[in-house]
Amino acid sequence: MESGQTVVVFGAYGHTGRFVVAELLERGYVPALSGRDADRLRELAASHEGLDVRPASVDDPASLDRALAGAAAVVNCAGPFAVTGAPVIEAALRAGIPYVDVAAEIEANADTFARFADRARAAGTVVVPAMAFYGGLGDLLATTAMGDWTAADEVHVAYGLSSWHPTAGTLAAGKVSRERRNGRHVRHTGGRLEYHDDALPVQEWPFPAPLGTRPVIGEFTMADVVTVPSHLAVPEVRTYMAVDAAQDLSAPDASAPTAVDARGRSAQTFLVDVVVRSGDTERRAVAAGQDIYAVTAPLAVEAVHRILTGRTRTTGVASAGAIFDAPDFLRALSGHLSVDVRHEPTGGLGIMDPDRD
Repeated sequence: MESGQTVVVFGAYGHTGRFVVAELLERGYVPALSGRDADRLRELAASHEGLDVRPASVDDPASLDRALAGAAAVVNCAGPFAVTGAPVIEAALRAGIPYVDVAAEIEANADTFARFADRARAAGTVVVPAMAFYGGLGDLLATTAMGDWTAADEVHVAYGLSSWHPTAGTLAAGKVSRERRNGRHVRHTGGRLEYHDDALPVQEWPFPAPLGTRPVIGEFTMADVVTVPSHLAVPEVRTYMAVDAAQDLSAPDASAPTAVDARGRSAQTFLVDVVVRSGDTERRAVAAGQDIYAVTAPLAVEAVHRILTGRTRTTGVASAGAIFDAPDFLRALSGHLSVDVRHEPTGGLGIMDPDRD
């Protein structure tokens, strides 16, 4: 059990927010429930006796200040983060407390690095964006796979999801991102984000057993293209999504996740396969588990715990792999994830840039 410190969860009544509240309680923290809908906050509080309800809106800075008063940290679970990220970070800076979010939006995460790096560092506090399944987990795996390398040529992150039933928040965030890009695609190449109208390729990805080789959409770009190159010297970062899961996400009748166990997790399973290449040598780190939304909670709460107990490597805006000891962080999640790290001999995996000879 931890110290009983108060951690504000903004967007507490959302799908992921509820998992974060439960994880905080399990770890001995005291979640304070915040968000714009007071009725939904009170409804959630009724199922957790004694929790404080702190309504707040991102267009009312004073309400955010009241919500964060006396807290040790804040976890922002309310998307779209293009709307909520900056106001809640501003409030955290005014309160002098750490900020963690679970944003999967590429542009929102890039904005956080660009707008708040200097201010957070000057304040001596930390801002950790994308501390979630997308962005955070891939970054931890890539950092772990790098091992003693100080640079690499490429990082590939392939997502093998059994299905993808999106939450309302996922759909809303996706809509905002598409609008910001004017319908274009985005990739990280040559050390920077590049927007384009090229068709996304479909290729085969050799996932480890038990998943095996599956068709994936290449350059199905996720938040890893912001988190990984924010601190690793890798000019090419590419992400891939299982075709079946991408079709689930884009279906006009896409349905929300359905709980199948006492923890509220869905039946969805995932395998995240990260390959790092330097020259002709490749290294691999693989994580497997259940429910991409549920597993975000232990990722975010472990981050809060390490920040509050002084187990960080830097201040300012930093991704998971930069601020935490990545291999140790992944070991701490052994109750939620299985992780396999392989430093293969030259040419051992054969995952190369599809554009290379």
